[in-house]
Amino acid sequence: MSPSTDRQDHSISRALRGFGPVGIIALLTILLFGPPWFRAILVLIWARLSHTSWRDLGFVRPKNWIITVVLGILSGCFLKFLLKAVVMPLIGADPVNRAYHYLAGNTAALPAMLLVIIVSAGFGEETVFRGFLFERLGKLFGRSRMATIGIVLLTSILFAAAHYLDQGVFGVEQAFLTGLFFGSVFAVTGSLFIVIVAHAAFDLTALAMIYYDVEAQIAHSIFR
Repeated sequence: MSPSTDRQDHSISRALRGFGPVGIIALLTILLFGPPWFRAILVLIWARLSHTSWRDLGFVRPKNWIITVVLGILSGCFLKFLLKAVVMPLIGADPVNRAYHYLAGNTAALPAMLLVIIVSAGFGEETVFRGFLFERLGKLFGRSRMATIGIVLLTSILFAAAHYLDQGVFGVEQAFLTGLFFGSVFAVTGSLFIVIVAHAAFDLTALAMIYYDVEAQIAHSIFR
């Protein structure tokens, strides 16, 4: 690589890491264009071009994979039951997710939905809303305790807003609460893997409730 090419590469990576026009355009492109799995790919391309390590995005190898996976599954399942049976009924949410109720008993739609949950929701959304945004906002606001709390809140708001078009107000409320949980876990652990597993487990639990058409029963199990 020639010195001029090396300088150009350094200039591009520095611009992508910054918050000037190039950095802002990259940020908005990743947040606004395409499904989550595509935006996650854009994040990885951005990381490559900006010379940002995957570790900075939260791709940190867990000390124990088994514990990470088990805790992720348990926490994701528990969170879904907690929201469905306790929290969402208290705020007057519809006990049935109308946007996805077509999945009730719909075996033919399961393979595609499973792929969406694991790749697009679990991996895609966590890479964008936790990994990428935490890195960007951390560079902008710092890593103090108050800054981290603010980042958790802001990323949860953006995560919630992304669910408005397909799930409406109640979907936004639920996404905000799940965003707070996933964001808090990521802030404490610094690893995306546990939140990716928890997110996938949350959505798979939600899918099971819809598929077996037990949403209403669960939502009314405590508050009649």
